[in-house]
Amino acid sequence: MLVLAAPLWAACGSSGAKSGKGVDAIGNAADGGIGADGSAAGGLADGATSDSAVGGGDAGSSGNDDAGEGGLVGDSTGTLAVRNNDFLDSMGVCVHVAQGVDSPSQSATALSYAGIRNIRDDGNPAVVTDWIAMHQSAGVHVDVLSNQNVSSTIGMATQLNDAGALLAVEGPNEPNNFPVTYEGQTSSSTSFVPVADFQRDLYAAVKADSSLMGIPVFHSSEAGGSEPNNVGLQFLTIPDDAGTLMPAGTQYADYGNIHNYVCGHSNDLVDNAAWNASDPTLNGDWDGLYVEYGHTWNGGFAGYSDADLTTLPRVTTETGWLTMGTGAITEEQQARVFLDLYLSAFKRGFAYTFIYMLRDDPVQGYWGLFDTSYNAKTSGTYVHNLTTILADTGARAPDKLNYSVVGEPATVHDLLLQKSDGTFDLIVWDERLTGGTDSVTVDLVTSRATVTIYDPTTGTSPTQTLTDVSSVTLTLSDHPVVLTL
Repeated sequence: MLVLAAPLWAACGSSGAKSGKGVDAIGNAADGGIGADGSAAGGLADGATSDSAVGGGDAGSSGNDDAGEGGLVGDSTGTLAVRNNDFLDSMGVCVHVAQGVDSPSQSATALSYAGIRNIRDDGNPAVVTDWIAMHQSAGVHVDVLSNQNVSSTIGMATQLNDAGALLAVEGPNEPNNFPVTYEGQTSSSTSFVPVADFQRDLYAAVKADSSLMGIPVFHSSEAGGSEPNNVGLQFLTIPDDAGTLMPAGTQYADYGNIHNYVCGHSNDLVDNAAWNASDPTLNGDWDGLYVEYGHTWNGGFAGYSDADLTTLPRVTTETGWLTMGTGAITEEQQARVFLDLYLSAFKRGFAYTFIYMLRDDPVQGYWGLFDTSYNAKTSGTYVHNLTTILADTGARAPDKLNYSVVGEPATVHDLLLQKSDGTFDLIVWDERLTGGTDSVTVDLVTSRATVTIYDPTTGTSPTQTLTDVSSVTLTLSDHPVVLTL
């Protein structure tokens, strides 16, 4: 597997990781229709309350809709939008080109269809040209895993970067499952010193190479949580007085890196699964940020405070749920969870989210967005629909929209995006994954000339178009809808 298969079994349904529950699992899931009315309503904007990690703003009580022909769409007060392009840039998937399992050309075609912009693969110098070809064909960028050789990893990174295809350099994958050998020493169940030495030297080498200026380094995945001795891998840079074996000031990475599989250890399709898996301070059923960088699950070593965790730069380079085998869910369930997952992770502050994996494989499991023949599974189709509805490549400064979601229960979340032409895409999603629906009203404060509603589980065409409305009532269940205005 992508050096990624064994960790799956450690992450989903096994007792090999951490202990500790306490998940706030709320809500349910059945598909409901979308309705709308023109009645006014009031409330607090989600972007200004506990749901805000990305794109929050000040909720105002009055708006100024400047959606005139040729004018900007924006209000003087409200929630500041995030660029559509920024959300789309956060979407990634794990591939197995480096292992010879995935075809570069067929994978590129699948990635183009899905609209996914980033891939993660094992470090293998022999396939750098394949990754570059995939970049040229599908526009994807590569998070390249180290191959436990600093100079070789830098060589791969510089080749990719020269071709405009590099996203990031990543440290060793799950050293608790795959020991790291460096400078004649191999990590073990009692010492991660070789992991720490390698990650430190890899970081220094990337930062010392002028051709890699601005390229981020992702931390070694699972390393902080699983370290048997306190070498400080629960930090990006070891702070003073941390009491670690490595000295204060040791620099490891620019981003924390976790494998918070949405299936959790229990494989239970609970409500708010994607939202809770992305919670930076929750010690729950998932290998989240807290047990990797706050209080490590193996050694119980102290890391960042809860306050620091909420702002820690972070990525998830593996997450997902399989559709065949132990703990499997249906293709339809997987598809809806994956939509929620990309949105929840971004809203809760993850810069990049890589779902494991692009394509089903009989050896590595049926985790894919595509089947073994590169045909889109339901998840591949729904992701395609979402990225098509949101498609944009511009970089204009976003505006504010004055809105609120009234009567928003704990399983309902929202994210305000804006396209480069000024159009807002307000995404509202529910995570009642065990059944049921919620009725919520989106208060748009002032009358909006046109509101178009999309449901990525039905296609890329609008399900409803409303005119001159100041509020929209939605019946939600287990997936997002998009309001474009």
